[in-house]
Amino acid sequence: MTPTPPGRLPENVAHFVRLLRAAGLPVGPGHTITAVRALAAVDVTARRQFYWALHGTLVARREHRHIFESAFRLFWRDPFGADEALATLLSRSQIPHEKPPSRAPARLSPEDESARQPSVDPIHETVQEIPLRMAFSPTEVLRTKDFEEMTAVEVMQAKEAIRSLRLDLRRVLTRRHEPDPRGRIIDMRRTLRTSIRTGGCPLPLERKSTKTRRPTIVVLCDISGSMESYSRILLHFFHALTNAADRVHTFVFGTRLTNITRLLRDRDVDRALDRAGNTVRDWYGGTRIGAALNAFNLHWSRRLLAQGAVVLLVTDGLDREGGEGIRLQARRLRKSCRSLVWLNPLLRYRDFAPRAVGIRALLPEVDEHRPVHNLESLGQLAEVLSPKSPASASDT
Repeated sequence: MTPTPPGRLPENVAHFVRLLRAAGLPVGPGHTITAVRALAAVDVTARRQFYWALHGTLVARREHRHIFESAFRLFWRDPFGADEALATLLSRSQIPHEKPPSRAPARLSPEDESARQPSVDPIHETVQEIPLRMAFSPTEVLRTKDFEEMTAVEVMQAKEAIRSLRLDLRRVLTRRHEPDPRGRIIDMRRTLRTSIRTGGCPLPLERKSTKTRRPTIVVLCDISGSMESYSRILLHFFHALTNAADRVHTFVFGTRLTNITRLLRDRDVDRALDRAGNTVRDWYGGTRIGAALNAFNLHWSRRLLAQGAVVLLVTDGLDREGGEGIRLQARRLRKSCRSLVWLNPLLRYRDFAPRAVGIRALLPEVDEHRPVHNLESLGQLAEVLSPKSPASASDT
């Protein structure tokens, strides 16, 4: 049995894991236990061993590395800055120095005023807790703030707002009819059937009206590396949409297409997204838009788009295959659905121009091209999913 580190170091490790989870890393109690066992197997007074023991047990993806480094330098005193000679040696050989992206400081930022002391300091200057400031944004600012610029607390607030967001989907007409005493159409079959009881005198007229239903919604969400900051929050929105309405089908794609509709049916959003994370194998990698659309058209189009569905294509249009097959597959998809709506986070830029090959191939084949980068844009999806005027029955 692996011994437990002395003092209150396990408690401080648990606080550190909670911080990483708030910053967006997929860590939990199991990672805390693994990290404590790893620290028990190394010399915690050795700065380098302490750092890499935590790094090896809490970081699973390369894109999470800069978040871990920022959190480590804030929560534990920088183990490489105290000893200049050791820092110089390590920076040259064993620890590659990478400039963290600009969004890392937004998630984690040091407190400048008050200081929070750790419970017990078992390794003196190496293991210490320092305070963290999580910025608070008023509701109006949060609605218009870009998802990529949000801090960890703002991301949590945005997720709570998404859970309470409900789309007022306007019902669309179908080919079917239903009995309606005030209907404009005379139901001749029911009228004749009713007249048998009275011998045709009097002859009551039975009426009917066109039956309506909510439109089928199909979501195709890009989860490539360039969409990381947006797909993480948008999946919370699609989870809320899936559990609030029927006939909602969600697919994610990077290098392959994956159906996660059944996973999102779980009422617990954290459990649903954890299961989706374990099922999908191409998170935050490359993008093959043409291949993903081809897979959907080939295997799912007929069974999901037969009743005039609205398709939401969430992607930035950046394709690693140079736009191969995008125009053909997007045109085929457009002919199979009622409306093809492209939700593009790059539209947040005023100077946006369709310069990428994938964007130029996709743009002529969509009905709507809208931004999706903040809470306000998500609220405007109601306008997209609710037609301005009811469609005719012939459209369905």
